[in-house]
Amino acid sequence: MQPTPAAAPSATDPGTAPGTASSAGLPLAGVRVLDLSRVLAGPLCAMTLADLGAEVIKVEHPVRGDDTRDWGLRVGTSSNTAYFNSVNRNKKSVGIDLQTAEGQALARQLAAECDVVVQNFKFGGAEKMGLGYEQLRAARPDLIYCSVSGYDPTGPEARRPGYDLVVQGETGLMALNGEPTQPPLKFGVAAVDLFTGMYAAQGVLAALFDRQRTGKGKHIQMALFDCGLMLTVYYGMEALMMGQDPPRYGNAHPSIIPYGVFDAADGSMVVTVGNNAQFQRFCREVIERPDLADDERFRTNSARAVNREVLKAELERELRARPRKLLLERMAAAGIPCGEVLGLHEALTSPRAQSAGLVTQQPHPEGGTMPVFMPPFRIDGERMPIRHAPPPLSYDTRAVLQSVLGLSDERLAALKSGGVL
Repeated sequence: MQPTPAAAPSATDPGTAPGTASSAGLPLAGVRVLDLSRVLAGPLCAMTLADLGAEVIKVEHPVRGDDTRDWGLRVGTSSNTAYFNSVNRNKKSVGIDLQTAEGQALARQLAAECDVVVQNFKFGGAEKMGLGYEQLRAARPDLIYCSVSGYDPTGPEARRPGYDLVVQGETGLMALNGEPTQPPLKFGVAAVDLFTGMYAAQGVLAALFDRQRTGKGKHIQMALFDCGLMLTVYYGMEALMMGQDPPRYGNAHPSIIPYGVFDAADGSMVVTVGNNAQFQRFCREVIERPDLADDERFRTNSARAVNREVLKAELERELRARPRKLLLERMAAAGIPCGEVLGLHEALTSPRAQSAGLVTQQPHPEGGTMPVFMPPFRIDGERMPIRHAPPPLSYDTRAVLQSVLGLSDERLAALKSGGVL
């Protein structure tokens, strides 16, 4: 356990990012969440609840912390990393060794004071520590308990650990991603983990709403494989209808043409011609090729789909001959949705991102500041605030255990000397 320093200033303090909501307007204010999860899916679920105003207590091993505290770029020499910070804002960190009997007892006491528990232990792990759903609901019948696993917890693969990359392969997501000439390709981010976390948060919110009416808790069970399969959406439906894999189209759209990424003379851009009227304007007003607009092979989207490759060659030649700025201006004037393809750093530092207030600087655990994303939610015109920067390991142990469980300084010192905290 580390001593708890004075609370760090939040995004609602004077001199920080404007346009944030006050804590009084947070829809989940008064809800307390115990986050026993690690890595990405579970922590994202808990952070979503935190962003909406819940008090989230993240329990971590007091020495190692969350696995992601050792992944990616480190923030100075602190226990924070870019990976950890991305899914742990608005939380409090409490360092407890759950492999000890006293640590497990503390976690059970915390759970009894919480409305929601989120966990992603290996199959049976929570139960071994006395932290399973049935064990915790005995002390708090209205508890909402969210379990995140790799596979169906009632099926033959329940004991298999869940990893995003493995599930991307097993659900066909890698097979539908990338260019037709490439081997199967993973998504640039851990999409299955991220969507599982969001689905989990939706389940928790639904259970909280239901509890208002019934007074009863719920056990929400989310599996990475289930969520990964749902991510195939219309491609998945087409595969079932065709009885085989649909073709891969890379940056193009499987059924709308032209719709994808194209190269101008000086950079890439996204072109989305969504209907036949837009195609007419695109040909006549943007690339000045009325002959393509009048060509029977291209007059309808169905015809363009049949003659995709012929049209593609013509469009690519015309677009490469013109500067991107001119093309974007012409498409905007013609009412055709379009945009630049930016590098990641360029996008994050763009005027668009800055004016939306999506990237903020939060207090650095060693002094100075560190970049932290703002919550994406706007409610009643106000963006949800950052109330707590991503915490250093065990930053809030003393404050939480004293305020929530009423532990004395002497008891805390004994737990610390015993290696529990």
